[in-house]
This record gives sequence, C-alpha cells and structure tokens, in this order.
Amino acid sequence: MIQLEQLTWKVAGRTILADVSVAIPSNTYAVLMGATGCGKTTLLEILCGLRQPTSGRMLLDGVDVTHLEPRERGIGYVPQDLALFPGLRVREQIGFAPKLRGVPPEELNQRVNRLAEQFGIVPLLNRLPDMLSGGEKQRVALARALAAQPKLLLLDEPLSALDESMRAEAVALLQKVQQDHALTVLHVTHSSSEAAMLGQMHLRMAGGRLEVESKP
Repeated sequence: MIQLEQLTWKVAGRTILADVSVAIPSNTYAVLMGATGCGKTTLLEILCGLRQPTSGRMLLDGVDVTHLEPRERGIGYVPQDLALFPGLRVREQIGFAPKLRGVPPEELNQRVNRLAEQFGIVPLLNRLPDMLSGGEKQRVALARALAAQPKLLLLDEPLSALDESMRAEAVALLQKVQQDHALTVLHVTHSSSEAAMLGQMHLRMAGGRLEVESKP
C-alpha cells in the first residue's frame, strides 16, 4: 500500500501541491487525471525522490520513504519522455538499476533476458535508442523500470507518444505487467478512455489538491 499524508510542495511562494492525502491499496492500478500544469508530474517526481516535499510524508507498505534516496525507495518511474540513455544499448538500459545495486552478473543477465522476453524486445537488445520506434522505446522504458523489482510503478503519460493503432496493444501490455508483477501502479493520463480501460481507482488533481473519484 502507498499512503500519502498531507504532502505539500511550494516554490517561489506558489503552492503547487496542497495537503495531498490518499491511500492506494497494494496491487491496485490507479489512474490520475487533471489539467495540464495542475501538479500531476510534480507529485510523481516527489514520490520517486526527484523532489523533496515542503511538508508531509509518504509511506510504502508502512515504511516512511519520504527522505530516502530514489534508489532506496523500491519505486520504478517511467517519465513522459521515457528518458532512455542515448549512449547505452537496450541490454544496458534494462540492466542499469540492478547493476548499480550490485546484482551479480549472472543474475543480472537472467533478469535482463527474462524482461526482454516478456516485453518482446529480445531482437532489440543490442540496439541504441535512436534505432528504436516509439512503441519499442516504451517497452524498453517499462522493462528498465521493472528491472529493479519495484513495489510501486509510476507512469507519466506512458501512451501519449503512441498512435491509436498501438494503444490497445499497449493497454493490454500494461494490464499484464501489473498483474504478472503484482504491482501497485499510479498512472498519469489525459485520456478518459485510457483511464476507463486501465483504472481500478480513479484520482483527479485540481488546484494542487487530490480528489478520489472512485475506489477499487
């Protein structure tokens, strides 16, 4: 379970997030909607440790992770631009986080190969990002986020770069990933149809405040 308790973030005298509090049960696919600039991406960046809240705290399975380093939180993050490393091949992208954590080479290779199979990207393992299509980049970014075996997966508009013909396949992939890895997911989207297909719990951000529209 993820619990947010009165998370607030202020910058230059402006309140971007105001007393955000919510509990998302374990193994739940939650979707977060809201207008551009309302604080959705900021919330994800605070959760994964890229920003520190002005006040409040975050608990993951009862453990306060508010002030832990990003790599210590057990959270996978796929930003909107996917943020693939331009100089690393797909195999190195996927293995990046577990290698940093000291996973032995044999286990690392097994983990990378297992994820590459699951995401259908085995033929791409030796390619650089500029040799990949938009859909292929998305799969690599998801595999990289899961390589560290997170408890929570944060997705910021993960399907925005895909055309309509690829969205149904991508939605099915995300549903399968969540179920196979028993993940709690927080997925930011502007698409109401995407939210309807994926969301077990629906949240909305407005004016820096979070509202629960439906619970699982």
